[in-house]
Amino acid sequence: MGTSHTPQRDEAWEGVVEDKSRGMLDGANMYHFVVVRRTDGESMRIRVERRLWKAVAVGDRLVKAAGSDPVKG
Repeated sequence: MGTSHTPQRDEAWEGVVEDKSRGMLDGANMYHFVVVRRTDGESMRIRVERRLWKAVAVGDRLVKAAGSDPVKG
């Protein structure tokens, strides 16, 4: 799997959460990540807001519609 990224506004995908992690990559700010297995079979690690990170668990479905942030679906 490649590096993590923040979902772009024009992206659209859906998938299942495979893993959650967080870390202080710059030594000062906490970053929250989830690994999502998309419906096309590709896995990606994305940065999400703390609120969403706390709301999802492994096995939950995430949906990212174009023009919006990822949401629990």
